[in-house]
Amino acid sequence: MTGSTTDPETTDPEALRERALAALLAARERTTLLTSCVEDSELAAQHSPLMSPLVWDLAHIGNQEEQWLLRAVAGREAMRPEIDPLYDAFEHPRAERPNLPLLAPAEARGYAAEVRGRALDVLERTPFRGTPLTDAGFAFGMIAQHEQQHDETMLITHQLRSGQTALTAPDPPAGEPFTGPSEVLVPGGPFTMGTSTEPWALDNERPAHHRLVPPFFIDTTPVTNGAYRRFIEDGGYERTHWWDPAGWAMVRRHNLCAPLFWRREGGQWLRRRFGTVEPVPDDEPVLHVSWYEADAYARWAGRRLPSEEEWEKAARYDPVTDRSMRYPWGDSDPTPERANLGQRHLRPAPTGSYPAGESPLGVRQLIGDVWEWTSGDFLPYPGFAAFPYREYSDVFFGGDYKVLRGGAFSVDEVACRGTFRNWDHPVRRQIFAGFRTARDAGPTESPAPGPA
Repeated sequence: MTGSTTDPETTDPEALRERALAALLAARERTTLLTSCVEDSELAAQHSPLMSPLVWDLAHIGNQEEQWLLRAVAGREAMRPEIDPLYDAFEHPRAERPNLPLLAPAEARGYAAEVRGRALDVLERTPFRGTPLTDAGFAFGMIAQHEQQHDETMLITHQLRSGQTALTAPDPPAGEPFTGPSEVLVPGGPFTMGTSTEPWALDNERPAHHRLVPPFFIDTTPVTNGAYRRFIEDGGYERTHWWDPAGWAMVRRHNLCAPLFWRREGGQWLRRRFGTVEPVPDDEPVLHVSWYEADAYARWAGRRLPSEEEWEKAARYDPVTDRSMRYPWGDSDPTPERANLGQRHLRPAPTGSYPAGESPLGVRQLIGDVWEWTSGDFLPYPGFAAFPYREYSDVFFGGDYKVLRGGAFSVDEVACRGTFRNWDHPVRRQIFAGFRTARDAGPTESPAPGPA
């Protein structure tokens, strides 16, 4: 068994420099879109206690870029050290941030722009070797990922805010209706999980290590709105035996009866999506469900959520070459034909879309469209080492966090790959999360026929 490989573009220093520049520019273009489509008063408002004011995210992006690229990499003096505590995510919970003396929108824009101008100069002059932060341009890739992660957070805030539509995007391209099998058999045996070669992989993705996984079946596509609606209609939110006790307590406490943003009206289910109310499309992956809801559905369906190692094996393992790839389709980067990423669309594509992104085993939409809950707790890999700071991953290990994999339409490709790990509390519903289910495989079983 061999491990994962890397594309030459991920190892050549000058190719990586061009890649870093493109990633930083793309992130800033998206940040600008998300913070310029509403009035300044909307930027300064808190649209949900779960989220920061958009203007906090904007200045925080600039502050992190200053701390890591200007100070840590280039060794420059702090531009505005007095604001560091304001934008320390661990010092102030989100609910408290509106009460802080934050930079006003114009000042935040100016600060982020000034930092970016200096950071691009640092990028041009820095050798991509010599220190752990600069090897392969890691610090620049880390900052591009950080900004895109906050862009996704700001997109969640846009979904939570009330008022008129502020964002628009074309729908995903229409494809042929999916008619393949509803599940795929993933063979048992060892595979290489995680990475030690991906240059911008974050600490919790490392190191590469071997996992032995028994054979299992996994859904070919994510669970659809239509399938989830059948769970609702069969009393899914009314029967305690499908639910984890903590999940059932959440359902009763908040009188839940459907995914977040759904409502029943005139005999049909409607949803609110970025300020627009529309019928729930049956053929899209279900979205805005908590881990508890995903787990309850899986039990109702006589299945379970995949473990994290099962998900990654389904997404990366090529049985022909017996190796783990960077992505389901191979080692090359995502393209619009392979995955729904980067906020190109403001919704998931219908299930079964993106045949060019299919894995060697025949599983679709493992990258993009919706984050997928797994059964796994967020824990370190064997040999984990925190880098470059404990607060990115280490402080979250061992809590009640569940792992999500695969990314969503809201995620940029720089912050999404076959090894990328996301995590959140099992109660979270505002994130762009769905799921697919799995089951153990018997010694002589074959996949079930028919579309998912």
